[in-house]
Formats: sequence, structure tokens, C-alpha cells
Amino acid sequence: MATPVTSKAIDPRAVATAEQNMLSNDAEAQAKRVLESLCDPTRLRIVRALRDTTLAASDIARVISRSRAATSQHLKVLRDVGAVVPTRQGNIVRYALSTHVNAEILEDIGRSFDRLEATT
Repeated sequence: MATPVTSKAIDPRAVATAEQNMLSNDAEAQAKRVLESLCDPTRLRIVRALRDTTLAASDIARVISRSRAATSQHLKVLRDVGAVVPTRQGNIVRYALSTHVNAEILEDIGRSFDRLEATT
């Protein structure tokens, strides 16, 4: 937690408005976990791959050009933050983006990168 500043605000109303926009400590900790889950671009690739479909883990590995083992590790990180959900169909595990807010945040971040395609 940051140490409170004791100096007088130049614009108290603006400061009050800005303070209302701050996240609670719990929400900030959750935001940190979600953002850290994207520290490896491979996870963003997985989120993008699952944007409009469900995929078996081995198919995700094919789409993102990673080994099955590496893909499984990345999927675990995304599962831990609630971004993807596995569904077992016999001996095949398929993944989809979850309905959890964390998945929505990651998907929105991924969509914002679509604008990079337009600028290159």
C-alpha cells in the first residue's frame, strides 16, 4: 500500500474524482495477476486462438506453433486466472475462453492489438 501524501491538493475536486477511479486493494491484486498472465506473448496467442472457437490442447499447440508440453504450461497459467476452461470429451480436452471477467479483460486486450495490424 502506498504511503498517503499529506500535502494539500492543488485541485481537491480533481483529486477526489481521480481517487474514485482507483481500484480496491483486492481488485488491484487481481488485475496484477491477470496482466502478469499475459507477460508471455504465447498466452495472448492462445486467447486469440480461442476467440471464436474451442480447441483441443494439441490443436492449440499446432495453431501457436509450440510443443504440446509448453502449450499445457501456458494453458495452466490461463486456467489459474480463470481465463480458459477445459472440457473433457473422452480422452480429449478442449479449451474455451471462460465467461469470467478475467477472460473478458484478456480478450479485450487482445482485440486492442488488432489495431496494430492496421498500422503495419
